[in-house]
Amino acid sequence: MTLREQLAGLVRRIVDEPDRVEIDEFDSAGATVFEVRVADDDLGKVIGRQGRTARAIRSLLSERATQDGARYEFEVVDE
Repeated sequence: MTLREQLAGLVRRIVDEPDRVEIDEFDSAGATVFEVRVADDDLGKVIGRQGRTARAIRSLLSERATQDGARYEFEVVDE
């Protein structure tokens, strides 16, 4: 299972509309960036109060990046 798939599974467990979770992965400035899109009503759940949920996900990615010797970024996209 790829990191993208693992991240998608994590985000799907947080939101009310898991079928609307989309994650784009691309390279930017030496880092792998994961852009997450969710339903408008689920945006607050992924970000969390004062950004706590997003910060926790970034923390998990940071730990994984240390293990992989890579750099990962997590962005929640509001369309």
